[in-house]
Amino acid sequence: MSDITVDSREETPHAHHHHPFLQHHFEDLGQQHEASTLGMWVFVAQEILFFGGIFAAYAIYRTMYPEAWSAGAHHQNWFIGAVNTAVLIGSSLTMALAVWAAQTSRRMLTVWMLLATLILGSIFVGVKGYEYYDHIHHGLLPGQSFTYVHAENPALTPGIQLFMVFYFSMTGLHALHMIVGAGLLLWFMYRAWRGDFGPEYYAPVEIMGLYWHFVDIVWIFLFPLLYLSH
Repeated sequence: MSDITVDSREETPHAHHHHPFLQHHFEDLGQQHEASTLGMWVFVAQEILFFGGIFAAYAIYRTMYPEAWSAGAHHQNWFIGAVNTAVLIGSSLTMALAVWAAQTSRRMLTVWMLLATLILGSIFVGVKGYEYYDHIHHGLLPGQSFTYVHAENPALTPGIQLFMVFYFSMTGLHALHMIVGAGLLLWFMYRAWRGDFGPEYYAPVEIMGLYWHFVDIVWIFLFPLLYLSH
């Protein structure tokens, strides 16, 4: 019988550190991060196509009914829209700070910055709700509730109603994206609070940031098109 000593280190494969949030189909967290980021960019690309179609339709009808579009834009309070724009830009700043805090293991700062983003986003949606209420009160809700008649030129009324169709559709879809984002922020606040994120694993917060910044950029286009196109 041969007296051979077997090195156990040669029998056992090298044990890699397995992060609790590393999914089994990825080799490491870096690969998982890249795949997740690519997936979000694909989602953003299809969202651009989605909103792009609506913007194209808006441009066509604005060209067809320039006077009615101008009259419709006069019903928008540009100051409230500008304030809401500033609120949304502020939320992009707090979201970026939340990503930085997650990357640097600042657990509570991550929570607070996500909370600040949520509060600013909620203010934006609340102000938009006030605007909707005001438009409905003045008979500007398209459909059977549309009772507004242009005093100087009643012939513009159908075109103004069409403008309001675009207004409610475009801002409503944007607000829906904000509400979805608010729900995601609550989930990431909980995960940040329990300490899930750090230098090795912060991709979910970063991807949430991409989504939030995209929604903010959409509003940057909506504001001048709907509020300043006099």
